[in-house]
Amino acid sequence: MQIRRVIRIAILSTILVPSVYSVAEQRPNVVVVITDDQGYGDLAFTGNPAIKTPTIDKLARQGTLLNNFHVDPTCAPTRSALMTGRYSDRVGVWHTVQGRNMLRRRETTMADVFSANGYATGLFGKWHLGDCYPYRPEDRGFQQCVYHQAGGVGQAPDYWGNDYFDDTYIVNGKHQRFEGFCTDVWFDEGMKFIKANKDKPFFAYISTNAPHSPYNCPEEYSKSYKGDPQVSIAEFYGMITNIDDNMAKLMKLLDDQGIADNTILVFMTDNGTAGGLKGGRGYDGGMRGMKNSEYDGGHRVPFIIRWPNGKIEAGKSVERLTAHIDILPTFIELCDLESPEIKFDGQSISDLLHTDGQDWPDRSLVVESQRVVDPIKWRKSAVMNDRWRLVNGEELFDLKADPKQVNDVAAKHPEVFESLRAEYDKFWNDVSKEHNLTSYMVIGSDDSPIVSLSSHDWLIDQLPPWNQPHIKKGAVAEESFWAIEVERDGDYEISLRRWPVEADKGINDGTYGKAFNYEQARLRIGDVDETKDIPDGAKEVTFKVSLKKGVTKLSPVFIGPKLTATPYYAYVTHQPKAGWQTPQGMGIPVYDPSYGRVPPKARK
Repeated sequence: MQIRRVIRIAILSTILVPSVYSVAEQRPNVVVVITDDQGYGDLAFTGNPAIKTPTIDKLARQGTLLNNFHVDPTCAPTRSALMTGRYSDRVGVWHTVQGRNMLRRRETTMADVFSANGYATGLFGKWHLGDCYPYRPEDRGFQQCVYHQAGGVGQAPDYWGNDYFDDTYIVNGKHQRFEGFCTDVWFDEGMKFIKANKDKPFFAYISTNAPHSPYNCPEEYSKSYKGDPQVSIAEFYGMITNIDDNMAKLMKLLDDQGIADNTILVFMTDNGTAGGLKGGRGYDGGMRGMKNSEYDGGHRVPFIIRWPNGKIEAGKSVERLTAHIDILPTFIELCDLESPEIKFDGQSISDLLHTDGQDWPDRSLVVESQRVVDPIKWRKSAVMNDRWRLVNGEELFDLKADPKQVNDVAAKHPEVFESLRAEYDKFWNDVSKEHNLTSYMVIGSDDSPIVSLSSHDWLIDQLPPWNQPHIKKGAVAEESFWAIEVERDGDYEISLRRWPVEADKGINDGTYGKAFNYEQARLRIGDVDETKDIPDGAKEVTFKVSLKKGVTKLSPVFIGPKLTATPYYAYVTHQPKAGWQTPQGMGIPVYDPSYGRVPPKARK
């Protein structure tokens, strides 16, 4: 159904680094800026009459726009496909929670490839492909990491109380507090990385959580949009203009350091708009659908690429079908990188960037929005070629005549309808072979002596309490579990908590939200099934257990007179140390609700 490029040059290993470093300085730097929940229509140059994005508009004039570029309709799947050049369904990421957002450990990432070719690699912002070993960005080829956990600031695994301002993030495995607005932090840290590595090739992945909800924004950016009848949410627009200002700082840095001409600079987004259309206000980019939609508004996004030394044409617009799965093979070709054998679902689009595309072959691609534990055939799917869209296997749209996908023409074009259904069948029969695989979070590894688990990753058939507001409200679901792999036989300590360790509150404490009345804690893992009473005021209940190597379920519960429910948080260590379970012992600073917590209107 699609052209598969197999690039085989060498096995990825540290042996590659010396052999490529001699030519590394001739290779381009790569900076990818990807924003969160910003759609095609959330930019001025695509037609939005109200939004202010002068820098990104300028970048579009300086580079080439992929104007028929597609991603998955939600964020983690898009990021997995971007990082691997392979369909999200294939690499195990078809959801944003429930353990289905972890990029399978067998996959080679973009950062792996760049790192093995002598590049400095850095991630700044959002990862969302796994918070526990071996799925963290530092496990997947990134040498410098500054990021929040989960899919957004303030979600369950993220540091308690983070709200976009003066937050605590993870820096190379350790928590560190930052002052300022989150987007400013990501760009500032990314620019520090660029300056530190300007004399050798680098790959900087600046991945903002903005303009993802909650819609918190410095007032100086939102106030100009308030009261405008064309604006959906003032803070959503404000966050985008803040991103634009940070893009200006980034582009100036590249100029000032004398590296702009030999830097591949990309701006893209991860799915259709989430906040750009509300109450009849906003701009839809001429498309049907929003985030999570199988229609083009859910997955067609802007992609701009600029590289003066690479003869990428300024002001060019590519109208042929391209997608996230094309970017890694494209970078490998543009940067002349050595790579292991990878069966890409995408293909290098270098020819499209450097020619008129007349000889570019027709192809079909698939995007989906599964968002379930076990994928379902045809669910929220789109099969695409340059002209046609088959939606959910039932509706056919001619994008040439009907870009807003209003008129189903399946009955008028049965041959096209059946052809695209056949393309989807090929796709499904291929990727579904391994839908039964589970990504297990590993305990007992020296690379991660302490593993922090949260309800975000419960493997459960219903949506878990995946963000901190859910946990504050005391949202509960049926009893659930975490999918665990024990790396080695040994003694482990497992501590169960209602609040995360940095919140530093008792299991039945209601300071931050709903108070429970739990009386006992029960631990079930492997052959272990133990129950303990919860002492008055206890912040956690800790079990010392012996576990055997292998995969298992961690399925603890808190037990009360009227309610039995899975704890929101659990901490596992295989190196018991006196006092390790305290916040100080874990190296996690205690949450201080007074730090930087001023009303949003007063924040600048």
